[in-house]
Amino acid sequence: MSASVSVAVLRAGSDEPLVYGDERTYPCASIVKIAILAALEEPLSGPERERARAMIVSSDNDAATALWERIGGAAGLDTALARLGLGETVADRAWGLTRTTARDQLTLLRAVFEGHHAYLRSLMRQVVPGQDWGVSAAGAPWALKNGWMPMRATGLWVVHSVGQAGGSLIAVLSDGHPTKESGVACVEAAARKAVGAR
Repeated sequence: MSASVSVAVLRAGSDEPLVYGDERTYPCASIVKIAILAALEEPLSGPERERARAMIVSSDNDAATALWERIGGAAGLDTALARLGLGETVADRAWGLTRTTARDQLTLLRAVFEGHHAYLRSLMRQVVPGQDWGVSAAGAPWALKNGWMPMRATGLWVVHSVGQAGGSLIAVLSDGHPTKESGVACVEAAARKAVGAR
C-alpha cells in the first residue's frame, strides 16, 4: 500500500488557495488540537491558558482531553467547526479520530492567522524541539502543529503538519506510512514542493 498525501497551500502574496494530491478525509491525530483551542471562548482562564500551552507546544494529550471536555466534546467541536467554515471536518468522540481534509485545515489556518487568535499563533511558534518538523521545512519564520499516530487496524502511520512557513499557509495530510520517520520526510518534501511550485 502506497502512502496518500493531500496538500493545501495559500502562498505568500496570493489570495488563491491551491490543493494538490488526494482530496479525501484523514483522521486528524494531534492537529485537531488547533481546532480545540480555536473553539474556546476568549479570554481564556489561567488554567485554560496553561492547558493550551501544554497541548500545542508539547502536544500533551491529557491537556487536550481536558480542553475537549471544556468545549463540549464532539458536539462542541462540530459547532465551532461550522462557525469557522469547515464543511468537510467531522468530530469523533475520540478527538484524534476526528476526520478532516487539507482544504478544511487551510480554512482553519486562515481563521487562526487572519483572525483574533494571537495566543494560539504564539504557541504554534514555540513548538518544542523534536516536534518542530513538517511545514517548517518550507521556510522561516514558522508556526505549526503536527500530528502523528499509527492506525490500529493497519499499523501504518498517519503523519500531518499544518501551519505557516515563510509567509505561506500550508496543510499537509498523509497516511499509509510504514514508519513515522518516512511520514515526516514525505510531509516535509510535500511542503517544500507546494511553496516552490508555480
